[in-house]
Amino acid sequence: MTGEYDLAGVLVAPMLVWALLAFVICLGIYRVLGAVGAYRFVWHRSLFNTALYVLVLGTIAAAVS
Repeated sequence: MTGEYDLAGVLVAPMLVWALLAFVICLGIYRVLGAVGAYRFVWHRSLFNTALYVLVLGTIAAAVS
């Protein structure tokens, strides 16, 4: 599916919708990782979170297209 999404009359590119969806999913994953204490094993938390976001976004893009 490569068409645009209609949000209240505004056409939005699919990449923007996927990016927002990946951001929301990553927020949940960040909370779980923080609660479990998995960040103790991560060298650089921001780089890890960015890589995780890219992975989630890529997974969504591959699944949808």
